[in-house]
Amino acid sequence: MGKTIVEKIFSAHSGKDVKAGDVVVADIDFSFGQDGTSMLVIDAFRNLGAKKVFDKEKFRMVIDHSSPSPNIGVSEVHKKMRNFAKEHDLEVFDIGCGVCHQVIPESGMVRPGDLVVGADSHTCTYGALGAFSTGMGSTDVAVALATGKNWFKVPETVKIILKGRTKRRVYSKDVILYIIGKLGADYCTYDAVEFTGGYIRALSMDSRFTITNMAIEMGAKAGIIEPDEKTYKWLKARRVKGKGLRVKSDRDAAFKKTLEFDVSKIEPQAAKPHTVDNVVPVSDLKSVKINQAFLGTCTNGRLEDLSIACSILKNRKIHKDVKMIIAPASRDIFQQAIDKGIISEFVNSGACVVAPGCGPCVGTHNGVLSSGEVCVSTANRNFKGRMGNPEAFIYLASPATVAASAIDGRITDPRKYI
Repeated sequence: MGKTIVEKIFSAHSGKDVKAGDVVVADIDFSFGQDGTSMLVIDAFRNLGAKKVFDKEKFRMVIDHSSPSPNIGVSEVHKKMRNFAKEHDLEVFDIGCGVCHQVIPESGMVRPGDLVVGADSHTCTYGALGAFSTGMGSTDVAVALATGKNWFKVPETVKIILKGRTKRRVYSKDVILYIIGKLGADYCTYDAVEFTGGYIRALSMDSRFTITNMAIEMGAKAGIIEPDEKTYKWLKARRVKGKGLRVKSDRDAAFKKTLEFDVSKIEPQAAKPHTVDNVVPVSDLKSVKINQAFLGTCTNGRLEDLSIACSILKNRKIHKDVKMIIAPASRDIFQQAIDKGIISEFVNSGACVVAPGCGPCVGTHNGVLSSGEVCVSTANRNFKGRMGNPEAFIYLASPATVAASAIDGRITDPRKYI
């Protein structure tokens, strides 16, 4: 019997011939914490009695969830992170660098076939590079930091085949929302999901990151895409050392389930409050007025996403009753958007561009909603309180839908804008 990508990665990292269901102790290639979790990682590391990190090149801390600091308490957390980094000669991605799930891969920390753990639930994003990448609790990340290893139950894999071509103004965010809406938030609990098919192969790397980023929203332990020449070209442009493992599932690999979707039948989608799987076509929501539009996050804050939104906002004005907030996913993306004139278009349209980071998405600062307000967002979650107020309402959609809605003052099908 052949193996899935996931079984191959765990076999390589445990030194054993393993299959789904096996429990293994595996070598970790990279781990990290962000400013919402690193304080707990540091405390757990010290409680373990560890004196030094296993490999300082295989761990990073990222200040992104509250960057720059919005209050004294957060400033103390940031100081603790910086002091721990100095103590152990570690590098910190400090304020303004951007969202962990963007700066880590674009800085060359992850390769195909790697095993990555992070103290953040959307660590599954790096599966777009062909890595097995998953979120863990801060104590588990501290164990990896101290020992370079951790234990895992090798997950089964659900194979999702995506065929066809999307229609105009339908993007990877619409596709993944549609799938989550059809399957439900717990369909793939503790499974890995391998995304494949002609649609996936045709996607840009930016769009692939959007797909794997949201694997957790269907309950998956990890999302993964077989690396191809497009992957290696992206890595080469970022001067990543080595090519990692050239992993692909065998033809006779055993999958838990195999599902197929024709993306040509999908129209723009949105997730209604307060769950990610509460998905309907955007055209069903044209009566929903909005108070805020948010473009950014680890799901859709990349250059392609900013460019899509700009194509709609250019030479147009944001509705007088709407606040539009834009947060590029990283400093590098911010700079590229400046160089291409995208940021100027955003400013001219009436948007507020803030520092790269997670603030608006997680509700720490830079756009906390007031009670009763409605926001359409490119984020990956719309739970109660997600943007800082449990009495607010969040709809999830693509960058195109968010931009179109910002102009119209209500949730809008972006296909009306050429």
